[in-house]
Amino acid sequence: MKILVTGGCGFIGSNFIRHKINNDSECRIFNIDKLTYAGNLRNMDDVRDNPRYKFVRGDICNSDLINKLFSEEKFDAVINFAAESHVDRSILDSFPFIETNVKGVQVLLEATRRYPIWKFIQISTDEVYGSADGDIKFKEDSRLLPNSPYAASKAAADLLCRSYYKAYGIPIIITRSSNNYGPYQFPEKLIPLMIRNALLGKELPVYGKGKQVRDWLYVEDNCRAIDIVLQRGSIGEVYNIGGNQEKRNIEVVRLICQLLAQELQKPQEDFEKLITYISDPRGAAHDYRYALDYRKIKEGLGWSPIVGFEEGLRLTSRWYLAHQELVESVITGEYLEYYDRVYGGK
Repeated sequence: MKILVTGGCGFIGSNFIRHKINNDSECRIFNIDKLTYAGNLRNMDDVRDNPRYKFVRGDICNSDLINKLFSEEKFDAVINFAAESHVDRSILDSFPFIETNVKGVQVLLEATRRYPIWKFIQISTDEVYGSADGDIKFKEDSRLLPNSPYAASKAAADLLCRSYYKAYGIPIIITRSSNNYGPYQFPEKLIPLMIRNALLGKELPVYGKGKQVRDWLYVEDNCRAIDIVLQRGSIGEVYNIGGNQEKRNIEVVRLICQLLAQELQKPQEDFEKLITYISDPRGAAHDYRYALDYRKIKEGLGWSPIVGFEEGLRLTSRWYLAHQELVESVITGEYLEYYDRVYGGK
């Protein structure tokens, strides 16, 4: 099978390519990535010389390039990871999110109309459902109520994919996962941000009182789920991929402090004293809780998460401790400017 992976130098995309190359000796992976601030070629150092892997730098919004690749490579499947993915950035400037997350998806869908494929997997997010009130968990047929430009752009892409399935028979499957964490995640997201700041002795900025609840999913578990959906998922369906690990943000931050203290043999309070509560720039766009009902993929395809949160967080912390040079190499002036805009004002 020849698979086009878009955004394969980003966090989940790079982990999926690594998973697929290591577990499927018959597959060939073609990775296209624009290499924005969150896409790093070094994420693929361990597979770049594999004869079953090929990389090209490019933008999924470039229809001429995409059509050329489809016509020349004859892909069997497309897995679209390419996306602008950070809520805070979408509030500062929504334009790149609409461009990549909506227009880019349309370009890919149009290419599949011209050059038919076996399956098109659209990688979406639990944020399209909005905030989960009380103790409910969202099912695949729950209403889409996005509360940020990022979430709205992903919901729009999901609906666009559905329309292409209904109107043109494009073999669409959509996956919506809960919050991923693990190796290679760009340090603007909560867990890698806290790990990096703690190691540098910097403040650990927590919005409000840190009571927001997120369902955490180790990235390798998500990669396994996506692979199973690729192999056995039903065309036209949506699959929630949940971690069943709901935690308040402040719980996560304190657990990071505890694990780093253990790994570095330092007092835990040395890290916890860095916790700083700041005003929430997201306002009404900051969903209080995310939670997914993933019985459909569990009962229908036999997938369940296997990495517990503390185990996964320990693995993640150890990876960042061992790869501090790689992490620092992706920190640019643009990121520092963004960081100051979001966290500098306290």
